[in-house]
Amino acid sequence: MNKEFDIEEELKKLPKSPGVYLMHDAEDTIIYIGKAVNLFNRVHSYFRKTTKSEKIKRMVSQIAWFEYILTDSELEALVLENNLIKEHRPKYNTMLKDDKTYPYIKVTVNEPYPRIMFSR
Repeated sequence: MNKEFDIEEELKKLPKSPGVYLMHDAEDTIIYIGKAVNLFNRVHSYFRKTTKSEKIKRMVSQIAWFEYILTDSELEALVLENNLIKEHRPKYNTMLKDDKTYPYIKVTVNEPYPRIMFSR
């Protein structure tokens, strides 16, 4: 853990750019990885005094420090986030922990009665 890390000071330094953020606990384990179009707004949202789910409150209480990786676009952030989640398997990332691709909704258009299906 970085004992010099001051969350309030580091929040002020966040850029308003797209990227991926990694939340670490006191043992330096990555507990959450997320992407953002605007890192400043997204990471700040975790530390605001707003209503959050119990899971998010629990996660935020465990954050000792965070880091971020800037990307050139939201799409690049999405791909990087996916790769990092699969590599590190953070405790609080539940949606993308499997080795499959992103889930999609498929709509058939060449049928008399279009169907909506879940697909990967």
